[in-house]
Amino acid sequence: MLIDSHCHLEYEGLVEDQNGVLERARAAGIRGFLNISTRRSEWERVVGTAARYPDVWASVGIHPHEADQHADLGEAALLEATRHPKVIGIGETGLDYYYDKSDREVQQALFRTHISVSRETGLPLIIHTRDAEDDTFRILEEEMGKGAFPALIHCFTASADFGRKVLDLGLSISISGIVTFKNAKDLQDVVETIPEDRILVETDSPFLAPVPHRGKRCEPAFTADTARFVADLRGISIESLGEATTRNFFDLFKKAKA
Repeated sequence: MLIDSHCHLEYEGLVEDQNGVLERARAAGIRGFLNISTRRSEWERVVGTAARYPDVWASVGIHPHEADQHADLGEAALLEATRHPKVIGIGETGLDYYYDKSDREVQQALFRTHISVSRETGLPLIIHTRDAEDDTFRILEEEMGKGAFPALIHCFTASADFGRKVLDLGLSISISGIVTFKNAKDLQDVVETIPEDRILVETDSPFLAPVPHRGKRCEPAFTADTARFVADLRGISIESLGEATTRNFFDLFKKAKA
């Protein structure tokens, strides 16, 4: 049993065949899917898909690429959206200085807005960070000082030092198909050291298809390929990794249990 803790079922490549995508994933042993939003205009569709399927949940949030278009988004809008029973997470949110598609100060302010809602609701924060380790950690540390909140770094590709620091803050780490890439040795080394109770797996589909599917559209079914690779790295069975990552998902996203 595995959970795809981060997929985009409304994105082109998946939305045209959602039923087929989910059926193929279930056949591969995937028993749950967290459908992630990246902009406010997606929220209704993301939540609607979760409402149609008992094994799909939803998040609400604004990706850092979209921050400039949502600079005036307040806590109230996010709080209202979290009342739906299938909304179990806040995000994805965070900082992306690689593409710099939005002003960095706007990204940071909106990141803090999401954190505040996570703290108030108890729903986990789903964090995207790219080329922004210092500011991401600084904001997380400052905000944790105001009151704890649950969170994970999705699609982890950061440094081992950043990994250690966010784990010390109590965060979890989710691993995508990037770990299977030939040039991902540093990430593979990090994956071997993540505590058993803090690791999750994901696809970030329709992006980042793992080996042996490189070059194809990624689907939630490929969670199994990433999990198998991670299990081998850690020297455990796929069954053991599945049990641990599924348990970790429900321990983190407690609203999904309900």
